[in-house]
Amino acid sequence: MGEAKLPSIFKIGSYAIYFWSNENCEPVHIHVAKGNPVPNATKVWLTSTGGCILANNNSRIPEHQLNNILKIVSDQFFLICSEWQKHFGKNMLKFYA
Repeated sequence: MGEAKLPSIFKIGSYAIYFWSNENCEPVHIHVAKGNPVPNATKVWLTSTGGCILANNNSRIPEHQLNNILKIVSDQFFLICSEWQKHFGKNMLKFYA
């Protein structure tokens, strides 16, 4: 089994926003890590209403920075969904909630 790729979507300051290339069966979500993408990072689910839900904060991002990141992720909902479809080749998006 090959190593998973971590394609970046965009950056928020020093934080990378990215996908895991091997998670195409999961609902739409992103990972967040300071610097470069890493395997065990903060995970955020997108919701069907354009919001987001923190799944975990494995990167231990400070709360004030995390709140800002979550706001920007919500604001970039359509971009993230578009990139998800391009990357995973799906016509239908599945959401956590």
